[in-house]
Amino acid sequence: MNLIEMYKDFIKINETKNLSERENLSKDFFEKLNYLTYPEYFNWANDVFEGIHVTERGDNTALLWINVDNNTHEKFTYKYVSIKANKILNLLIQHGVTKGNNIYLMIPATPEIWFFMVANIKGGIITVPTPANMTQRELEYRFKSYPPNVLVTESSTTQIIDKALETTNTKPKIKIVIGNDKNGWVNYTKINDMPSEAEAAKTKPKDIIFCLFTSATTGMPKKVAQSAVSYPVGHMSTANLIGITTTDIHNNLSSPGWAKWAWSSLFAPLIVGATTTSIYTSEKFNPEKYLQALADYNISTFCAPPTAYRQFILQDLNRFNLTNLRECVSAGEPLNPEVIEKWKHHTGITIRDIYGQTETTAMIGNPPWFKNKIKPGSFGVPHYMYDIILTDDDGNEIKNTDEVGNIVIRLNKWRAVGLFHEYIGDEKLTNEVLRQNLYFTGDKAYKDADGYWYFVSRGDDIIKSSDYRVGPFEVESALMEHEAVAESAVVGSPDPIRWQLVKAYIILKPGYAATKETAKSIFQKMDTILPKYKVPRIIEFVDELPKTISGKIRRKELKIKEEELKKKGKRSNREYYYSNLLK
Repeated sequence: MNLIEMYKDFIKINETKNLSERENLSKDFFEKLNYLTYPEYFNWANDVFEGIHVTERGDNTALLWINVDNNTHEKFTYKYVSIKANKILNLLIQHGVTKGNNIYLMIPATPEIWFFMVANIKGGIITVPTPANMTQRELEYRFKSYPPNVLVTESSTTQIIDKALETTNTKPKIKIVIGNDKNGWVNYTKINDMPSEAEAAKTKPKDIIFCLFTSATTGMPKKVAQSAVSYPVGHMSTANLIGITTTDIHNNLSSPGWAKWAWSSLFAPLIVGATTTSIYTSEKFNPEKYLQALADYNISTFCAPPTAYRQFILQDLNRFNLTNLRECVSAGEPLNPEVIEKWKHHTGITIRDIYGQTETTAMIGNPPWFKNKIKPGSFGVPHYMYDIILTDDDGNEIKNTDEVGNIVIRLNKWRAVGLFHEYIGDEKLTNEVLRQNLYFTGDKAYKDADGYWYFVSRGDDIIKSSDYRVGPFEVESALMEHEAVAESAVVGSPDPIRWQLVKAYIILKPGYAATKETAKSIFQKMDTILPKYKVPRIIEFVDELPKTISGKIRRKELKIKEEELKKKGKRSNREYYYSNLLK
């Protein structure tokens, strides 16, 4: 069976309504895919997007773009997206852009980003997703590290890009602006003069088509290389774990610029020929408007980070008709069990945790056939695409239940197609994580006697207090059980005796005051939930938490801030100590 036939089989498997049957079919399918011999050339845009979807469902809606700023929407068919992509590719070729060149896409979730994505893949051009709110300093770091051949942005951000290009002495082949004309930039409307047919590049399976800068929750950003098959084929695991079918209207709450958008706004829905959606706003995220859009546009499959779900459950969910929802998943960080319970109470849908990285596709999760056997706090089981084990720091497998270890992908039986190829320009770092026929994710977890996995933390987020190791997620989850807590982030605070104290940064729900009485109440609640060594010793009330654009809490930023304050002997005026309030 060839790769194109396997795509068609996969679409049918995901449409199987009997979940027990779908489980068995999925297991058999991925066992075959894991040992598949790939063709010499594979171009997803040409072979699948156009070869299957435009051919078989060209008039179906590929993209539904919803603008909640003015309550309008636009629909774009598979055929239309293909034509736009071809025109873009011809414009790039006209300006000397060739296979293997790179293109920085620094635009928000407007329709054009989908057109460019398909064009880039078809042309074998390496896409560099770039958040639209990048600072000049951040751009300079990226341009020095990976000089752009092509830049695409809106007119409002051309100036900051030009400054970064000037200071780094970088000269791209073409700069494309969407919106008003800008000096030195080619206006996007020039694609209208281009032919609607374009020749696809001959991309080999190992050819790089994505350079994804990590979200930098720890350390400096890494340049993750994904190939012509690793994301376009590998995200079959993501589509399988979410449970998207051809007839679904899928929404992923994520911003372009990071891997999660490519995961679930591009590949997971378009692999199976579904409708992907963008709920767009130029303003700050509004959970009420977002929920209304989910209801108004009959979203059936939905993926969002824990941060969003935590805000959703603070709304009056009875006001929104979410009866079209069939599948809801969470990714980015583990979701607190109490949030899952509240969402299910109002919608009837169990949120299913899934897990992966920029370096992978979805690789651990609660698949659709787990709906009635999800364990609170567990992020599921390894997906069939990946051979995943727990190991100690030397790579020795941990088989004991409830013992924390490194999440590691084993490569000696097969190399998971969804696994990245390298960190571009950093052979040393690549060899650090890819060694002994293993890939070390840098994350830690444990599993129970039934084979369910439980996320503990990033390896470098673990708090060392006396002789104990405390994972922040367990404490954050416990804090959510207090009626006053809307959101929290837990880090280690330097301490001369215990090395670190558990500190919680807390955002309060409306109606609660940042007082010592509230802090005391939270400390008391934690005493009833957590072992003594895991109870926060410090609480600081804050109005917001630093996050990446994809919604992950930047604990490293909080840790640096805390370390600097402690060195100076300072403390926040909204900070409370357990020892001062409870004896």
